[in-house]
Amino acid sequence: MASSDPVYLRVVADIRRQIVDGSLPPGAPIPSRAQLTRKYGVGETAARHALRVLTSEGLIVGRVGSGHYVRARPVLLPLHRWRFHDPYAPLGSDITAQGARATWERRVERTEATPDIAQRLRLDGPAPVTRVRYVFRGDGRPVQLATSYEPADLGEPAAEENPRGLIARLAAFGVKVTEIVEQVYTRVPQPPESDVLALPTGVHVLHVERTHWAGDRPVETSDIVVPGDRFRLVYTHAVQP
Repeated sequence: MASSDPVYLRVVADIRRQIVDGSLPPGAPIPSRAQLTRKYGVGETAARHALRVLTSEGLIVGRVGSGHYVRARPVLLPLHRWRFHDPYAPLGSDITAQGARATWERRVERTEATPDIAQRLRLDGPAPVTRVRYVFRGDGRPVQLATSYEPADLGEPAAEENPRGLIARLAAFGVKVTEIVEQVYTRVPQPPESDVLALPTGVHVLHVERTHWAGDRPVETSDIVVPGDRFRLVYTHAVQP
């Protein structure tokens, strides 16, 4: 490390290395602030900063009255994103495949499109849209958030509809979905997302921006958010003979 770097980064780098190479296995205690000051020859402030950085990176967790410990490495469960989507597969189908009971709740409301959603749906200005918010759970634990937007002229989803009815419902309106485009990126979660998904400090989310197209018209767009420490996205592409 450069000699001009803050001294606490030296502590962070050494502890991070030990966690990555397994010298400090999951559950192992991290030296206290006092122990860090003696071991690395740094001040109390530097030791506090080092623990804060390691916590924000998701490498360690603090326990009130007990200290800090190496965070267990989570097993990433697959969420399959099929290239040719089964129109009857709900967004939570992978949860069921993993042996958990999948449930969801939703809230439907009419609102005006934000500039970003208007652009994604190719609407002129703040046009009316139907927004549907979903919270998906596996065995009662929130595992996925989704917010869907549709042009208001396509009608509102029926009260009893579940997430697997989108393509069939659009087909009933004479709208045939011809393509589904997904863009995936990672980001820092928003506070409400952290609260609902019970995310540990330092954990990012995977954000899937998905849009259903009927020819050259986008007929639905949605934002799907899953915890980055619990899932990995798996894409399947069929190869034509």
